[in-house]
Amino acid sequence: MVRYPKEHKRETRQRIIATAGRRLKRDGIDGSGISTLMKDAGLTNGTFYAYFASKDELVATAVADQMRAQHENIVAQTAPGRAGLEQIVRWYFSPEQRDSIEDGCPNAALLDEIARSTDPTRQAYTDGALVLIDDFAARLAPHDPPSARLRALSLLGMLAGTLQLSRALTDRQLADQLLEQGIRNALALLDADHPTHTA
Repeated sequence: MVRYPKEHKRETRQRIIATAGRRLKRDGIDGSGISTLMKDAGLTNGTFYAYFASKDELVATAVADQMRAQHENIVAQTAPGRAGLEQIVRWYFSPEQRDSIEDGCPNAALLDEIARSTDPTRQAYTDGALVLIDDFAARLAPHDPPSARLRALSLLGMLAGTLQLSRALTDRQLADQLLEQGIRNALALLDADHPTHTA
């Protein structure tokens, strides 16, 4: 039997998690079986249990990874303050982001299924969402982030819900108009109950 170094095992596990995250966003949690998830990673079904105790464990891990990646690769890379939030909103409501489900936001792709998932998956999502919300709140109210936490949560809900609806519509023109209106609505929310810009 071949013994692989720990680094190889860690890289293989991460490959399974990353490919599973993309597949789950594209086909849904219920629409993605272990054999498909392992095939995406270029591995056999038998290999699965060397890395995860169950599909539920992989789903929770993949959701956590997708939320972390969204924060690190998109949210944390934008400008500070409100300007960064506007960048996030405009990226989020772009037709390219909407049309790239497997590379896009895990919120819009999986939220309805996460609500019906196991407690560990819901907790993984909640932990990731709180990181996003706290980042948004710190940008909305740098001197008192807790005061903006509910507004930040509302923003996250508006983003995900609008994107889900735009993806569901068969009328492309209407779907695009919805994204444009979503930008206006989100920017209005950013400025709601906000004193004149002093920061």
